[in-house]
Amino acid sequence: MSTKRPHISDHKWEQVLKSMDRREFIVTSAAAGVLTMVPRFAQAAADTYRLGLLLPVTGTGANYADGGIKAVMNATAAINAKGGFLGKHPIEVSYRDTHTKPDIAAREARDLISRENVQTIVGTYSSACAMAIQEIIHERKILHLAATSNSSKIVNENFTPYTYQFCPNSKMQSGSVVVAVAEMIKKNGWKTYVTIGQDYEWGRDTQKGFVTALARKSPATKLKKELWFKLGETEFSSYISAIMASKPDFAYGAIAGKDNRTFIRQAQAMGLFKRVAYPGGLISVTEMQQQRKSLPRGMIGLARCPFFAHLDQPLMQKYIKMHRAKHDAYPTDWACMHYDAIYGLEQAIDKIGNIGTEAVKAALKGATMDTCRGKATFRDCNNQLNIPAGYVGAVWDSPDYPFPIFNPDTMIIVKAEEVWTPTCDDVRKLQKKRA
Repeated sequence: MSTKRPHISDHKWEQVLKSMDRREFIVTSAAAGVLTMVPRFAQAAADTYRLGLLLPVTGTGANYADGGIKAVMNATAAINAKGGFLGKHPIEVSYRDTHTKPDIAAREARDLISRENVQTIVGTYSSACAMAIQEIIHERKILHLAATSNSSKIVNENFTPYTYQFCPNSKMQSGSVVVAVAEMIKKNGWKTYVTIGQDYEWGRDTQKGFVTALARKSPATKLKKELWFKLGETEFSSYISAIMASKPDFAYGAIAGKDNRTFIRQAQAMGLFKRVAYPGGLISVTEMQQQRKSLPRGMIGLARCPFFAHLDQPLMQKYIKMHRAKHDAYPTDWACMHYDAIYGLEQAIDKIGNIGTEAVKAALKGATMDTCRGKATFRDCNNQLNIPAGYVGAVWDSPDYPFPIFNPDTMIIVKAEEVWTPTCDDVRKLQKKRA
């Protein structure tokens, strides 16, 4: 099998390069799928903290990963302006494009560890990619900060003590939707539904979480049909027709990334949302910004880390100010979660006063830290941060922004503890044994 890297066009690399300030970093390579950025004032090599960043600029996750790339570059540049971690360890960032494919993510993770000697890997957007690199980071004892990859298996069945999850896992996320949908079922007398999802790890796990949780919450509500499509699907008419032909009371979608944008546009054009309720689909700040004119107002959606829900938090205000100054835009959910990952790493390093991987891992274990969503604590048994499980709200035109947000008067914020796996004993029963 060839190990040649897939070609990445100059246009794709330009997207990544726009995410950084050329005055703050030196690009040491930008070819053959490799991009390494070194702070201009880097000290001796022994003092440098090497960070690997695995996110896609190609594939269905690229529109979400854009915010993550920008956040990591903004945060590391700000830390480097103070001399780096502890004021003396400048951060060198080595970026790789995963193409939203597990085999490529695994190959790039190995390369980052073997050739770039990274101490921490941030990424990967795709849960399938995250699980693929977990085997490698566990074997090589490298820290892994999962800022957006959120299959529950990452912290449960596939758990490794080297992975720390800064986003709500899929069971938490789907559970938060169930809290809101169960109320709608009572109010509207809904009895049947269908699901549509991306046919890969995250889509399958999210759909299963929703169906399982809803069966407990509302056992009389029946699932009529499950629809699955491949990643990167561009034509949804047959799926949309199948949903309408089933005549359900509502539909639930486990869809993210570019596929989500395409589905919503085509479903709206075909009149799906006028005929079938569609509560709880992923509508992050990315969708709100990119589809600001076309998103149906009043649609009930789910977000993971919307900036407008935590304007009272000092770190959120910091991220908003930083992001707007660099990009003239508000940070997306995906950006906010990556800011939390980098500054969470900084907090752990500040606490112990060194950058050794094992020491940092131990410092993160069960740690309480400041995040853009308020103070949050890693669950001791699986390194899941207890940030809100989900934000469920109605798309609404705000006078304060040039794009819609969730109506703050009706938005529901569900706590992690309400919907995650109840006890650590339950969690440990799911986790596989590792050497």
